Amino acid sequence: LVSLAFTAVQNRWVRPQVSDSLELAIEGGRHPVVEQMLPSGKFVENDSFLDGAGHQLIVLTGPNMAGKSTYLRQNALLAIIAQAGLFVPAKRLRLGVADRVFSRVGASDDLSRGRSTFMTEMVETAAILHQSGPRALVILDEIHRTPGIFQTLRGVVDRRRRKGIRAGQFLLLGSASMDL
Repeated sequence: LVSLAFTAVQNRWVRPQVSDSLELAIEGGRHPVVEQMLPSGKFVENDSFLDGAGHQLIVLTGPNMAGKSTYLRQNALLAIIAQAGLFVPAKRLRLGVADRVFSRVGASDDLSRGRSTFMTEMVETAAILHQSGPRALVILDEIHRTPGIFQTLRGVVDRRRRKGIRAGQFLLLGSASMDL
């Protein structure tokens, strides 16, 4: 506990506000590991807001090496750290307790079972979507190759009211907006 307290003071971590809501609101969030690997002051703080009602899904796009995966993992880490009763690397964090955190990150195959990378991705994503509920935090990275994935995610979010962040790499210079 002394080590955690020392880390919190040294790195400007704050006490999270935990409630029974479906909210995940992060102001000035920082990835606890990546921030330590960079020179002091070089990590760019970022915000997140999900509430289980009007703001249920973040679709994150950008070029390679822009920090999308770091952002996804950071949000999941901060939620887990806060629920463990610890201080978090952020200016402010409010969250409702998540009963589960699901993550689909990276590309792999399961050729021994006859599954391509695409099929493995779809089977894993389907399992997450079927097992998660309204209090789940779902992190999906690199599922953009799926035809109709935005419509699928919208339908699942609408039906189950879960919070989620999804990232993908698109051939865009800058940001994109989509009507989900």
